[in-house]
Amino acid sequence: MTDATEAGAGNRLEHFPVPFFAVVMGLSGLTLALHAAESAMGVPPGVSLAVYWATVAAGVVIAALYTLKILRYPQAVAQEWHHPVRLAFFPAISISLLLLATATHAMAPPVAHMLWLLGMALQGVLTIAVVSGWISSRSFQTGHLTPAWFIPAVGNVLVPIVGVPLGYVEISWYFMAVGLLFWIVLLTLVMNRLIFHDPMPGKLQPTLVILIAPPAVAFLSWMRLTGEVDAFARLLINMAYLFTLIVAVNLPRIVKLPFALSFWALSFPFAAVTIASFRFAEATGSAAHEIFGLVTLAVLVVVIAGLVARTIRAIGAGQICVPE
Repeated sequence: MTDATEAGAGNRLEHFPVPFFAVVMGLSGLTLALHAAESAMGVPPGVSLAVYWATVAAGVVIAALYTLKILRYPQAVAQEWHHPVRLAFFPAISISLLLLATATHAMAPPVAHMLWLLGMALQGVLTIAVVSGWISSRSFQTGHLTPAWFIPAVGNVLVPIVGVPLGYVEISWYFMAVGLLFWIVLLTLVMNRLIFHDPMPGKLQPTLVILIAPPAVAFLSWMRLTGEVDAFARLLINMAYLFTLIVAVNLPRIVKLPFALSFWALSFPFAAVTIASFRFAEATGSAAHEIFGLVTLAVLVVVIAGLVARTIRAIGAGQICVPE
């Protein structure tokens, strides 16, 4: 390898962004959505298992590269931490662990237990750190606020999905409370920003889809905590459907924008509402919810396929891992 090639590789690593963990979130969501569909239709796991191993491989590679970045370029990581938008993406690391724990639980409970403990602890630390960063002496502008700020809240409401079957009921209630609290607070702030201020930059427009995720994931966790589809669970899933419809209206405009890594924000929210639909259908026998789940699953598969293709193309063209 020549010095120029080594320098180029080092430069790419220095600018390897923390939003890359959204890839793991999206692939994990697809794994869980496919598994939910297989379960709802009584089909043995097959496709979901293949996607699961692809997700694990992607997660290992991305985690290894970001760890190497931490070791070799700690100042670049510090710059990301102090970036007003990328700060919210750090909990994508703990969310990836929690999602992998969820996908692994049925196959290897001890491994899932380890992943969940690590993800839960990291999520707890990052929530406090990110919120402290938001309310510190730093100055944030209205334009810095995007739906990506929901990511820390989503991580908290994910905890009960595996935490409850592992026996961590009370800690699961804690994370559920924290997640719901910050979802309500941030929803108010984000809607104010979207309605009364300048539109988000093009590369951040895909984060609009994140609006779907908090109520959809909260529905799944609420079912896990209470064991039933009660009135509050119905409120949550219907809130998720409202945001899904809002996103559907805006999606044709969003997909025409130039590709950026933020487009991976399209993936996990569609997975979350898909899984929620299948779980509701299983619990209530609703054929309409199962059909909606199949429709959103089809959209999710197309979205993920497009994202993978566009990401590979962008990496090949040198458009990713470059200075902003």
